[in-house]
Amino acid sequence: MFKKIYNLLRILRKLSTSGAVETLNQIRPIPKILKFIFHIFSFGSSKKIINLQKSSGEKLCQSLEDMGTTFIKLGQFLATRPDIIGNDIAKNLEKLQDKLPAFSTEEAKKILKKEIGPEHFKSILSISEPIAAASIAQVHFAKIKIDDKEKELAIKILRPNIHKIFNEELDALMFLAYLIENIFKKTKRLKLVEVIHLLKEITNVEMDLRFEAAAASELRENTINDKGIRVPKIYWNYTSKKILTLDKIDGFSIRDIGKLKSLNINLTNLSENLIQLFLKQAVRDGFFHADMHQGNLFVNKEGDIMPVDFGIMGRLDKNNRKYLAEILYGFIRRDYVKVAEIHFLAGLVPSNASKDDFAQALRSIGEPIFGQSIKDISGGNLLGQLFEITEKFNMQTQTQLLLLQKTMVIVEGVARKLDPNTNIWEVSRPVLESWMKSVKGPESTIKKTVELSKDLLERVPDLPNIMDNANTALQMLAEGKLNLNALNGKNFEIEELKLKNFRNNMIIIFLGIVIGLFIVF
Repeated sequence: MFKKIYNLLRILRKLSTSGAVETLNQIRPIPKILKFIFHIFSFGSSKKIINLQKSSGEKLCQSLEDMGTTFIKLGQFLATRPDIIGNDIAKNLEKLQDKLPAFSTEEAKKILKKEIGPEHFKSILSISEPIAAASIAQVHFAKIKIDDKEKELAIKILRPNIHKIFNEELDALMFLAYLIENIFKKTKRLKLVEVIHLLKEITNVEMDLRFEAAAASELRENTINDKGIRVPKIYWNYTSKKILTLDKIDGFSIRDIGKLKSLNINLTNLSENLIQLFLKQAVRDGFFHADMHQGNLFVNKEGDIMPVDFGIMGRLDKNNRKYLAEILYGFIRRDYVKVAEIHFLAGLVPSNASKDDFAQALRSIGEPIFGQSIKDISGGNLLGQLFEITEKFNMQTQTQLLLLQKTMVIVEGVARKLDPNTNIWEVSRPVLESWMKSVKGPESTIKKTVELSKDLLERVPDLPNIMDNANTALQMLAEGKLNLNALNGKNFEIEELKLKNFRNNMIIIFLGIVIGLFIVF
């Protein structure tokens, strides 16, 4: 209990002295009483000086970086949620520098030995000094003897106690958000508690490197037969919750244009390959690398793209993939009625909205775009504008599609730095047409029919039980004994109960102190 109070006070102190409060106040006015509280907590400390010439978003980035690990991750998470903080701030938060001082190689060796066991540790012939250090982990190169062969591998190691530090600071932030929401009712619409709770869940997954290893392994399997991409292999005997071991990347950063030219790599082909590989991941596989900035992309001497850092991945179900391909293809053909129909069919727009009005709104996006040269049209920006329009029609936010749109913008940006004349739409067309053919062609129809028939035949013996269960469930619903809404957000409800208990305990402690003072004095 007292540890939690201490963490809360420490977080308040960080926020008060970082310059973050002043910056947030410029973006969106903060209640005066809240500003006063932060002012009290800044007492006796000189506030960080922030460059006044910078924009509000840039100043916020600086403040978050100064506050350290947890706040850097919070900023990175908010960068993926323009629906909460707006597009301008989200774009600025994408520039957050996730770099921290490295911990010692000796400490890294201790963690390695403990995680993989003495036997496997013996096969590590050498380990380098850290080559990169971020908020959660750092990377070393190592020589490892596997099956009597020496291999040059990369090892990612979690920071010591990082899980404990993150959870303590996020719990404190969540309670602070809970207090703010309950005291200042207008802030409820920002869903501060929900945002931090979601960040906590995502971060806890990210801090288990087995999940990142699994993501890299899945991406490698999906792309193993694709030309122009090489995803590093995972070495599972040297991978654990705190350790990730994979092939060392033997290549050059995709941002090093001069080096790529000196190797006679065709930049136009590389640019087109990057776009098509991303679309194949998103549309064909429904599983895509969602952090494809220049720092995470390397190129070997053969011109193959080699991605790294698989901590942020996106996933789309088959329906979303189908709708995405049809929406983009519909815009290419300027068939706005068709694009509107797809949105309604997918349930992305409420059924009571006007289809004609929505088609007209889509035209307001498409026509100005097609007044430009087609090579200058960004698919990512088009989707971004589309989401802005659909918000006006009360479309529910699709976080997976927002992540896709953000990644698409980044990929297009990298592609155009390689070749400014890259025609995004001409490059995309074969991938989109191939996907649509695969889901609408006769072969696909026959395959779906066979699969459905097989599934139905397998379920025939269970049909009486299924009917009985369905009847029981319907009866319970009719009697009010079954609440479907209660089945959702269980974890979030548990978190809210914890916050309420913590608040109540704090009140009891405060009253105890006050009563004690009255008795003494």
